[in-house]
Amino acid sequence: MKDHSHVRLHLVVFALVSAAFTNIYLTQPVLPVLQREFGADLVQVSFSVSAVILGIAIANLPFGLLADRFPIRPIILVGGLVVAVVGVFCAITRDFWWFIAARFLQGLFIPALTTCLAAYVSKTVSPDRLGVVMGSYVSATVLGGLGGRLLGGWIHPPLHWRYAFVSAAVLTLLATLVAVRNLPKSSISSGPKGSTVSFLTLLTRWDLLRIYLCTMGSFAVFSSVFNYLPYRLSASPFNFSTGMITLLYLVYVLGIFVGPLSGRLSHRFGVGRTLLVGSLVLAIALGLLLLPSTIAVVFGLLALCGGFFTLHAAAVGALNRKLSSGQGKANALYVLLYYIGGWLGITGAGYVYQGSGWSTLIYSLLLLVLIPFSTGLAEYKYDRS
Repeated sequence: MKDHSHVRLHLVVFALVSAAFTNIYLTQPVLPVLQREFGADLVQVSFSVSAVILGIAIANLPFGLLADRFPIRPIILVGGLVVAVVGVFCAITRDFWWFIAARFLQGLFIPALTTCLAAYVSKTVSPDRLGVVMGSYVSATVLGGLGGRLLGGWIHPPLHWRYAFVSAAVLTLLATLVAVRNLPKSSISSGPKGSTVSFLTLLTRWDLLRIYLCTMGSFAVFSSVFNYLPYRLSASPFNFSTGMITLLYLVYVLGIFVGPLSGRLSHRFGVGRTLLVGSLVLAIALGLLLLPSTIAVVFGLLALCGGFFTLHAAAVGALNRKLSSGQGKANALYVLLYYIGGWLGITGAGYVYQGSGWSTLIYSLLLLVLIPFSTGLAEYKYDRS
């Protein structure tokens, strides 16, 4: 692939993935606002995030299979159109359950823009270029997640949260059209033959299963805190405005720097030590978030991002180092269980927070930190063996 084609692909990947991820967390900073406007309870409005995540989890594997069998550009075009059109519907509907159903539908088609693109890149780009392009992919997921939160939180005060959906729809549509126009053609290939590793085989390998459990547990903790943070900060003693709450989501950008650092730490000190450090940082973060102090919240959120992205990057690296075949299926399972962990975390945490408050939620999440911590212990023993 020529240099100018590589740069073009680099930009297309960044634009499409960041636009897709912008849609996922649009409602997170304004959940209390949605609750008042729709007359729904706390758990119900949390579905505006968890329904998208559940849709992504369900559709991830099917779209991965489609990417192996059909040209990428029609898949991206259909996916982008559905996500954008349904986003506009979210902006205009006044019925709460139609709103949630539309969010679920968006989630079902987001993998057409992300999972399919990742599969296409892995088959099209030369190995020496792949790391750079996938680096763009990971950075785009972080910036897209942050951008959605900022869009949802900062557009609300001067206008209305519904305008955030219109803006995200326009961004998604533009990025889709750019991708369809500029993605190079590729032959349809499912990659190297001879890999007969099944999903069941991967799930019954304990050394892989503990990595999957690690990512489920850590993302459940991370997503739960960020989802119910607006409720904590809009209440006493903080009494933050929507704009102030949204400002704190800027800590999310730390993931861009922590991911590569975690990879280097894993290589130098071992996966086990890195997972143990990430788990301890995550636990410290939760402890800080118990305190009724703005400074403690800021440092707690920074530590939360640092701990989570350390765990996430180390877990992905560990998974792929353990594989001699079946990498595609193993990574698809990782993404699937990652989002299932987020969906379970947000949904379960909603009931805990609604019934018992912030402190009980944090104590419950501390118990979940034992999952990545125990994975770290197992990997530490494996590193030393």
